[in-house]
Amino acid sequence: MSTTPINLDRPDGKGLKAGALGLFGSTVIGLASTAPVYSLVATLGFVVLAVGAQAPIAFIIAFIPMLFIAFAYRELNNEVPDCGTTFTWGTKAFGPWVGWMGGWGVAVAGMVVLANLAQIASIYFWNLFGVEFEANNDWRVILVGVIFIAAMTWVSWRGVEIGERIQNVLLGIQYLALAIFVVAALWQFFTGSAPDPTPFEWSWFNPFGFTDSSGFIEAILLALFIYWGWDTCLALNEETKDPKRIPGRAALLTTVILLITYVGVTVAAMMYAGLGDTGTGLGNEANADDFFLGIKDGLLGPLGWLLVVAVMISAISSTQTTILPTARGTLAMAAYKALPKRFAHVHPAYKTPSFSTLVMGVVAIVYYVGFTLINDNILQDSILSLGLAIAFYYAITGYACVWYYRRELFTSARSFFYKFFFPLLGALMLTYAFVRSAIDMFDPDYGYSVLLGVGGSFVMGIGALALGVLLMLLWFFFPRAKAFFRGESLNEQTPVLVPEDPAEFSRSVDGGLA
Repeated sequence: MSTTPINLDRPDGKGLKAGALGLFGSTVIGLASTAPVYSLVATLGFVVLAVGAQAPIAFIIAFIPMLFIAFAYRELNNEVPDCGTTFTWGTKAFGPWVGWMGGWGVAVAGMVVLANLAQIASIYFWNLFGVEFEANNDWRVILVGVIFIAAMTWVSWRGVEIGERIQNVLLGIQYLALAIFVVAALWQFFTGSAPDPTPFEWSWFNPFGFTDSSGFIEAILLALFIYWGWDTCLALNEETKDPKRIPGRAALLTTVILLITYVGVTVAAMMYAGLGDTGTGLGNEANADDFFLGIKDGLLGPLGWLLVVAVMISAISSTQTTILPTARGTLAMAAYKALPKRFAHVHPAYKTPSFSTLVMGVVAIVYYVGFTLINDNILQDSILSLGLAIAFYYAITGYACVWYYRRELFTSARSFFYKFFFPLLGALMLTYAFVRSAIDMFDPDYGYSVLLGVGGSFVMGIGALALGVLLMLLWFFFPRAKAFFRGESLNEQTPVLVPEDPAEFSRSVDGGLA
């Protein structure tokens, strides 16, 4: 591989606002990106259907690969704190082709989930007014969904600091709602007024208590991806006060807080509603896709609307934070000549990747509206396929950590575990999750539609990654792309485009680089 020194249009960095975020702000954004309330609502019922009382341990086991990959992110970020994250690290470790596809995986995941979040936020918005729709492609649902995407795109474009302040409020509301849920559920359990009070049992945490291997794997795969989103902390590394240390710490802190949140709420829900297959029971298939709506009136009475607001806010909050890593990923790709130069444009006043952010918002709106109008089932299948893109780029990051540090893996116990053992194990787990999910999605009975004789989720998931290969090959023939694909604009020896002193960088940017 060529080791020609990098020669970027912006030699002192990418122009983002350095020093804007601290540990607290980074952690808040990481938590908001996972949409903890909505993630629980959309997943808990299905996990219980798969494994029953072993739901808590399923969330714990799913946490393990996320923690291992978080170690990989932290170690890579310590040395290469670049907002391109998987794209940059994958390119440094394995070359331009793997790196480009890693960046594409991040973009695909963001685009697909934005459509889902907008739709969910809109549905819950209308639910507040008692309006329900026979189909999700009602023009009123689409209109409000588009408004939410546009509004959160504007917030992301306007500046990371205003986004952080908004997220502080939105995340606070989410956790207040979860706290109210847990307190109310436990109160009714202990007073005997719960619909199906179920005493706590330590067997819920027994990893050997699973009786059905297929159900176990299904539950782990379901739970695995509700942790997704914490890596937004790393995509904002160039905008933190300590780019090499704060993002990694925030990512680890985020995953631990999510673990406690998910397990705590799950235990409270099980003690309150039980595992029955009727009424408000967690085993009731009618409640599987929205447990909160099924129990809100019985749990909180006239205040049940609080849970509806919490889910809506969770989806809106995650809409904004999902735009952040994708826009910064494409900014980095453009800075290293892996995308057109326009994507590297940074707003002179707001210090945000303005063009990338706006493009992300427009593409998300077109994707959402287009597939909803064509066939909402296909949109739902694309959402089900989201796990493929997530597992894809997370696994690349894990493998990249091992290979990037290959010369020092056995120089100390710390290097062995944090740069080799944990990242490799996490990557292997996610590779298995990718393969197993793809096999399941191939079944025509999987998901909501059948395309080309197989499951629509498989076609949408694998098709999205295949589209990335096509776009990469097309970009290869553009003159600007030559430096990237020859390994000149980004390689293992390329210097980090983040200064040691963020304050000094801020002064240099203000001096005319922006």
